[in-house]
Amino acid sequence: MEQSQQYKRKAVAEFRYSIIAELTNPYLPHGELVRLMIEKSKRNYDIPFSNKTQMTQATIKKWLLLYRKYGKKGLYPKIRSDAGSCKALSDTEAEGLIHYLQKHPHVTATAAFRLLKKRGTITSHIGSSTLSRFIQISGLSREKRWREHTEERQLKFEFHSPLECVQSDFLHAFGIPDEKGKMRKALLIAFIDDATRRIIYADFSFSEHSLAFEKGLKRILQTHGRIGKCYVDNGATYVSSQTQRICDSINLPIIHSRPRKPAGRGKIERFFRTVRDNFLRPLEPDTITSITQLNSLFRSWVETEYNRVPHRGLKGETPLDQWLSKADLIIPIDPTFDLDTLFMHRITRKVYKDSTFTVHGVMYESPQILIGEKITVMYDPLVDRKLVRILFNGTDHGIARIVDTYANSKIRRNTTTKHPEVVEEPKSTFENSSSASPDPQEEGDCIFTSLAAADIDIADALNTTKEGRV
Repeated sequence: MEQSQQYKRKAVAEFRYSIIAELTNPYLPHGELVRLMIEKSKRNYDIPFSNKTQMTQATIKKWLLLYRKYGKKGLYPKIRSDAGSCKALSDTEAEGLIHYLQKHPHVTATAAFRLLKKRGTITSHIGSSTLSRFIQISGLSREKRWREHTEERQLKFEFHSPLECVQSDFLHAFGIPDEKGKMRKALLIAFIDDATRRIIYADFSFSEHSLAFEKGLKRILQTHGRIGKCYVDNGATYVSSQTQRICDSINLPIIHSRPRKPAGRGKIERFFRTVRDNFLRPLEPDTITSITQLNSLFRSWVETEYNRVPHRGLKGETPLDQWLSKADLIIPIDPTFDLDTLFMHRITRKVYKDSTFTVHGVMYESPQILIGEKITVMYDPLVDRKLVRILFNGTDHGIARIVDTYANSKIRRNTTTKHPEVVEEPKSTFENSSSASPDPQEEGDCIFTSLAAADIDIADALNTTKEGRV
């Protein structure tokens, strides 16, 4: 509120000076001075914070005299002697309201006023705008009271070892054409090492998806070593259930900064400022034809310029020198960790009665022993979503096959005798002779049963029709 009042007073003073600036010339004759004041009083002006459009000659003369006596400070509007006080409330009522708000910072001014009025502490009637103005002038806004009550502190921090803490965030760049020629905004995800300021991974893409974050984590673990903790914001990229499961499996805590508090991630934000000033602005967006070209240019800039330029926060050393001097402190990844398997996504599916299940709109076949069971499906979204592995009760059932409905129409469902009821009836001489020399075609019909069962057995229907004719 005080800053707003200061801004208004300064704006009014600047306007007043713009009116009399021409009149302050000491070589101006008196007659010309009077003529100019009369002429200025007849003009229309856009007066700051006022509905008036003109001022009188006496007003202009008054401003000129104040300027000659006190300088530019004399043109500032006077501050009211009763500023900050509320005439609608008595001194006792105002003090009671202020004391209650200071003691209960979570309560709004309106709620506090109603409560005190109900108790009889306040008997006056004031409007909501008057109450709001009084609270603002008194510096008792709910946000300010709560901030003072919590005593939140922002302290500069820095880690010692490489990869002890890594900060990550996204930067929105300009639009470039994708594979289909459509203009889309390029998004940069970057990982910066807190201790050395080295950029250990950065990549442009068209999506602010959790897959981009998982891809960066996997690359860092494969090429550098274990990460102590990862400091990120509260975006949807970093709160995915799959991402959380992966981080838990590799013992990597994800620390989220407080909402609307970007100062905690100052190192990655400062890097993005450098990217805008030294990389993005000198580029000509029209010359960038693909995301691959942009990534190639950016990685070259990071390795040849950013990581090799001295930093003030590193006492004049470069991020690369700091990294190399502390490289012996990096903890390598456990060789027993199968990162390809750990970074696979896992979802649960129920197998239908026809031995099928669906993943991302694609139908797969499972072994018949899993019909009706809930299975765990594993796949790597960064490599091939259609390469799906089946797990059930800790047992690996291999890679699932995509359903081929046409091929399944050629496969017989039942491997038993076609007509089991014939075994119970007495056989004739003709039937005995026929059974002594079975039909080779009939033996050939007993083939491997498909994993997916169709509703109509086309092969059996054709064979039955053929035998009926014989």
